[in-house]
Amino acid sequence: MSERVLKLGIPKGSLQEATIKLFRMAGFDIRIASRSYFPSIDDKEIKPVLIRAQEMSRYVEEGVLDCGITGDDWIRESNSKVLRLRELVYAKNTLQPVRWVVAVKQDSSIRKIKDLSGKRIATELVRVTKDFLKKNKIKAEVEFSWGATEAKVSSGLVDAIVELTETGSSLRANHLREIATVCFSTTQFIANTQAYRNQWKRKKMESILLLLSGAIEAVGKVGLKMNVRKRDLEKIVRRLPALKNPTVASLNEKDWFALEVIISEKDVKVLVPRLKKLGAEGIVEYPLNKVIY
Repeated sequence: MSERVLKLGIPKGSLQEATIKLFRMAGFDIRIASRSYFPSIDDKEIKPVLIRAQEMSRYVEEGVLDCGITGDDWIRESNSKVLRLRELVYAKNTLQPVRWVVAVKQDSSIRKIKDLSGKRIATELVRVTKDFLKKNKIKAEVEFSWGATEAKVSSGLVDAIVELTETGSSLRANHLREIATVCFSTTQFIANTQAYRNQWKRKKMESILLLLSGAIEAVGKVGLKMNVRKRDLEKIVRRLPALKNPTVASLNEKDWFALEVIISEKDVKVLVPRLKKLGAEGIVEYPLNKVIY
């Protein structure tokens, strides 16, 4: 394999769809064939590999992969020595921070974390859970769960579970009750330390991150451009909730300016009528693919 190929880990499982979407927003076309662990991508310098998020940081640490995307929870669980290059968090119900929580049955006598003393807890996040209990001076048995963790506490196999949740709706649907948050986790772009020392690989990672970051910044934002008379310019600029100072350029017509600004999409329905009332003309709203500062 040529040295000028970056081995990139794409998380298989819950993060997979959101990661592929983010890369597409950034301009990369990633396609995954059925039952294949080697997606195609329209960049000959990148070799993507599908790896479970739980295993990603270990393979990156060992150098099997140069970089990858996984949750901060799994980095902590594997105790991997990897570089966290960028936190990848954006809205639209994708790649948002998640929580690992202690949950018990609705009718359980366990009300607070101190009540876990001497109890049995099932989780996939064993190391982090043990650290949480140790920090709170609680002695309890923690066992690894291969899956169906919520059913184990409901059926009485264990006293409590530590499970991943975003909204808590799944726990409530299974008649479970949260009693504590063990940790928060965000999605991370990580790198192998040796690979990052390689000048070409580092620049390639930085280029990818620039585009990913630009795509994240563009989520929920739109561009507005309009024509404004000189006499109205100052009062219109004052009303703009701009992310950065607006761009203002003179037009050929005397005493007229073109004004362009990036704003939150949710502000458009209120802002545009106000701008029109203040004298703006030729108002155009347009979508953004990336915002790079």
